Amino acid sequence: MTGGTWPNPVGATTPPPGLFKPSPPAAVLRLCLWSGPRNVSTALMYSFAQRADTRVVDEPLYAHYLRVSGAPHPGRDEVLRAQEGDGAKVVRDVVLGPCDRPVLFQKHMAHHLVELDRAFLRQTVNVLLIRDPAEVVVTLRRQIAAPTLRDVGIKAQSELRDELRAAGQEPPILDAKEVLQDPEGVLGELCRRVGLAGDRAMLAWPAGPRPFDGVWARHWYDNVWRSTGFERWRPKQEAPPRELLPLIEECRPWYARLHADAIRARPEAAR
Repeated sequence: MTGGTWPNPVGATTPPPGLFKPSPPAAVLRLCLWSGPRNVSTALMYSFAQRADTRVVDEPLYAHYLRVSGAPHPGRDEVLRAQEGDGAKVVRDVVLGPCDRPVLFQKHMAHHLVELDRAFLRQTVNVLLIRDPAEVVVTLRRQIAAPTLRDVGIKAQSELRDELRAAGQEPPILDAKEVLQDPEGVLGELCRRVGLAGDRAMLAWPAGPRPFDGVWARHWYDNVWRSTGFERWRPKQEAPPRELLPLIEECRPWYARLHADAIRARPEAAR
């Protein structure tokens, strides 16, 4: 189902006051998605890329994070060669840099925000994307054999929400399960909150890689490359390995704090 716009929820025509306060106002809406890994963030990037008014950028701070943290991720050397590793330059030239469309959608990982001046967050519209940590670690361990709380990123997301609130923002929160249960309803509400018209083109895309994919895509994006839209949510059949159960329990309080305020699927659409 592509083309056209979908209606705002009944009685809603503008974003509720205080949901986002980018300062100073700019001609370009700089929409920063702060996710964790394996949270359907790439599918969301592909979704926004279908909008005619939107340009997308894939994890521009990844090389900065790898350089600063020393994290041994798949394709680390390739990422460091291909991408600018100075986070301050990335913020200046990409996050806040020129854009030829009214909306600049940036997919980020919250834990990439290390050793950076975060003042730029006052000039961006910020959104959090979370997922049940039990679902995250089952798939994350395929890329990172022994993931840690830092790798999951949920603590960094919760702390980022606190920081944004202290600055006067109330970032919308997406939960991967809710998005997959009701893409049209959840994305429609997200668009309303950030001041965009809903666009049905966001619900489907062609299969295969995209020119804007990061060089790390071959290590992480095999599932989304096979997709043509948001896949129906189903419970994971694979149980988390016993050795990762303590990590899941460590993540749960951080996840619960954010999940309580996540945009919900419409009851009639949840599936």
